[in-house]
This record gives sequence, C-alpha cells and structure tokens, in this order.
Amino acid sequence: MGLFRTAARAAVVGSVLGRTQRRQQQRFAAEDAAAAAAAGNQGVVQQVPPAPVPAPSAVVDPTDHMLTQLKQLGELKSAGILSDKEFQAQKARILGR
Repeated sequence: MGLFRTAARAAVVGSVLGRTQRRQQQRFAAEDAAAAAAAGNQGVVQQVPPAPVPAPSAVVDPTDHMLTQLKQLGELKSAGILSDKEFQAQKARILGR
C-alpha cells in the first residue's frame, strides 16, 4: 500500500510540474514572438499580448478524477508494481466499494 501511495504522489507531482512547464513555455513563446516582431520591424516596437493562461477549473468532475486514478492503477499493475490482490483492493477503494 505504501508503494501505491508513493507512486500516486509522484503522479500528482508530475502532473503539477507538467502544467507549470506548459505555462512557462507559453510565456516564453510569447516573449520570443514579441522580440522577433520587434527585430523584424527595425525598431518599431509592436506589443504582442501574451498567450492567455487558462484559469484553473473551480469544479473538478469526480468521474474524471476516478478514471484518472483507475488508469494510473492499471499502469502500475501492468508495470508489475502491484499484485492482483493489491490492484483489486485499490480499485475497490477508488470506486468506494
């Protein structure tokens, strides 16, 4: 059970880091586009608005969360990290049985 908890934490941290990285890439791309536009206009500064950052969703669909957890659980079982017994126990916990 401790191994599953560790793997689940790693998945959550990876998800958060991935979102942060995507936001940074969008911001850097907007800055690069602004710099390229300024260089291409030979001194004429043209303001390029940054790419909009999607607002975090205030409402989280519990079904999506369960499906994500079940998918991660299946991946752990496929990788041989979880036994069949551990898989069934965690699946029952996620589904609330």
